[in-house]
Amino acid sequence: MGSSSLGNGLVLVHGGNLFDDLKVSKLFVFGDSYTDTGNTGKASSYSWKIPYGWSFPGKPDGRFSDGLVLTDFFAEYLGIKSPIPYKFRRIRGKYLGHGMSFAYGGAGVFSTWFPLPNMTRQINFFQQVLKKDRVYSKRDLNSSVALVSLCGNDYFVYIFRNGPIQGWKPHITHVVNQLTLNLKRIHGLGVKKVAVTLMQPIGCLPMNSLRYSFQKCNETQNSYVTFHNHLLLQAVAKLNKQTKDSPFVILDLNRAFKTVFANKGSSKFVNILKPCCLGIRPEFQCGSVDPKGVKIEIRNL
Repeated sequence: MGSSSLGNGLVLVHGGNLFDDLKVSKLFVFGDSYTDTGNTGKASSYSWKIPYGWSFPGKPDGRFSDGLVLTDFFAEYLGIKSPIPYKFRRIRGKYLGHGMSFAYGGAGVFSTWFPLPNMTRQINFFQQVLKKDRVYSKRDLNSSVALVSLCGNDYFVYIFRNGPIQGWKPHITHVVNQLTLNLKRIHGLGVKKVAVTLMQPIGCLPMNSLRYSFQKCNETQNSYVTFHNHLLLQAVAKLNKQTKDSPFVILDLNRAFKTVFANKGSSKFVNILKPCCLGIRPEFQCGSVDPKGVKIEIRNL
């Protein structure tokens, strides 16, 4: 097992070579808000409202960030442009050459509280694009890479529904088993390399460190992440043993987050766990406005 830096603290953990033997021309993306570049609907998502898109591209464009998301960084690492969102495939056809993102913010391996396509449906969309619409050829797939992000929505739903503590490990096992099937299916559709994320320390996210006044992480939830990542590493290693050329690659988001926590850089971030923008009450988010359009948020930077 080796590793390679992708930049910005993101580390690739892999069983063989990475993409050196593959001239990548297309990226296909599946997952959640870490990789969604505009699929989630404008009416239902804060990602289409200010201050999202503030740093890039200068206005809200559907990314769940003030700037770039993981899809953009990964595409840059591969030396290609970010793929277009699946939703815009018919009106931005000239960009199809870079691949396509099927990711939806709020999605999970299974259905979450949002009426969004889960990962199985996202792969169904991909299969339809290949088999029915015939947008991409076998030659296209031979130079393609898939990025799969699973960053916690299945677990946030479990927390929200007050799932029992004793049910955590069976639930995590269920999620990772389905994720493993999804990885096999994507590769089976012809994608040469499939990269999947390890989960970030969700106990350090603002929604979970809020109860500690952003002074420390929820280590109980981080322990669940450790178990998830352990199972996923085992699953990917097994897939690579069963498949020629070790096509499955791990992106270690967990280490990336911890690297940032340890090297916070800018002096603006006095408290690395405190969000730069949040709602004035838990039911509000960054970008929330009242019925009169007045912002109901607090910005710390």
